[in-house]
Amino acid sequence: MKFRNLLAATAAVSLAASPAVAQSVDADRAAAPVAEENALGDDAGGAGIILALLAAAAIIAGIIIAGGNEDDTPASP
Repeated sequence: MKFRNLLAATAAVSLAASPAVAQSVDADRAAAPVAEENALGDDAGGAGIILALLAAAAIIAGIIIAGGNEDDTPASP
């Protein structure tokens, strides 16, 4: 048996056995306790409205910039 056949067989066995080795008996994970919650949910103080207005302004500015070039003169003489 050649050495490269032995390497190929070893690689095939390791690839076939890797899912079984990766499984763990203690797969149950518990969430870490939270000391303080953030206030970004319902009590954001209008930050969502400001973010929506900024997004709308960015979209409108992009449209104006993309369509605002009305100069039809060639760039080269």
